Amino acid sequence: MKYKLFFNIGLLLIITILASGCAVNHATATIDPKANLANIKSIHVTKFAPDGRGINTLIANKLKQIGYQVTSGVETPEGVDAIVTYEDKWMWDLSMYMIELTIKIRDPENNFPLAVGNSYHTSLTRKTPEEMVNEVISSIFNKHD
Repeated sequence: MKYKLFFNIGLLLIITILASGCAVNHATATIDPKANLANIKSIHVTKFAPDGRGINTLIANKLKQIGYQVTSGVETPEGVDAIVTYEDKWMWDLSMYMIELTIKIRDPENNFPLAVGNSYHTSLTRKTPEEMVNEVISSIFNKHD
């Protein structure tokens, strides 16, 4: 009887520890103090080579929605005010989901990152790719839906 009680308590502790470590949810944005994002009018979203899910299109659509002139693709056109690069990471947990999205707003002259935004959601707090794009772009440009 005593062993069964210790076994149940131990099992409960293990489940609690494992479950608490599975729910991670955060979004961050860092803006270079010298960057003036208000001067940006046109943006090019550079497609991340391994992206086969069209995240570049989601980013471009969100930027258009908040008022920017946006192009997207592999080649960067002349005359844009900023270049967006991104990296999406995916995981499997009963289905594929985006675990992390990092977006960088870069100076087209020297490729220096003016702003970096990140969204990280594990399986229990997962969001759709659209929600993660919205979260990162909103964090960077401080514009919320």
